[in-house]
Amino acid sequence: MADVFAGEGGHFPLETWFYEMPICTRWWTTATVATSILVQCHIVTPFQLFYSFRAVFGKSQYWRLLTTFIYFGPLSLDLLFHVFFLQRYSRLLEESSGRSAAHFTWMLLYATTSLLLLSPLVSMPFLGSPLSSSLVYIWSRRDPDTRLSFLGLLVFTAPYLPWVLMGFSLLLHGTIPKDEIMGVVVGHNPPAWWIRLFEGRPRQPDPATQAVAIDHDIVAAAAPEVR
Repeated sequence: MADVFAGEGGHFPLETWFYEMPICTRWWTTATVATSILVQCHIVTPFQLFYSFRAVFGKSQYWRLLTTFIYFGPLSLDLLFHVFFLQRYSRLLEESSGRSAAHFTWMLLYATTSLLLLSPLVSMPFLGSPLSSSLVYIWSRRDPDTRLSFLGLLVFTAPYLPWVLMGFSLLLHGTIPKDEIMGVVVGHNPPAWWIRLFEGRPRQPDPATQAVAIDHDIVAAAAPEVR
């Protein structure tokens, strides 16, 4: 029976998908799903995970600097959307940064530090969604010729993706999407070394992925903020 579900090399499709991800994306995705499972099983609570300046530096709860980026809410369809965006655009950026994971790690370090500094200004304790939004924005600027289809209704080029998600989130939830805005702010003005890492290498066009081809992956709606 196992042979029926196993793919090439005897691996299950989910296993193959998991191990094909670059290392940083793989562990970030794993930590996100694992954290949601722990919360769902009442082993930990969201109150132990959110970022608070007073809790981190006053009570030495330094794990919050990490857990604020890996908790997107309990197991739900919203979490599935978050994981899809996280692994997809994180993977695309990490693969384009070269074989070394160090380049992508530096980018994550800059983005997470910037979001931690901005967090008290917007009262957002969980920063996983803004970080994911910043990766979407960065990717959209690096691949401006890629065409996307939004729910099969709207076709547009990649630079419009963050704004489409922002508008849809505003329409769906009726509130200003602070996570999307924070992602745009962090990703819009990267430092010079970031630009050299990700844009300094000449990129050879791939005939199989010309701009005329439409990326048929459906762009899902951004999940609501974690409360």
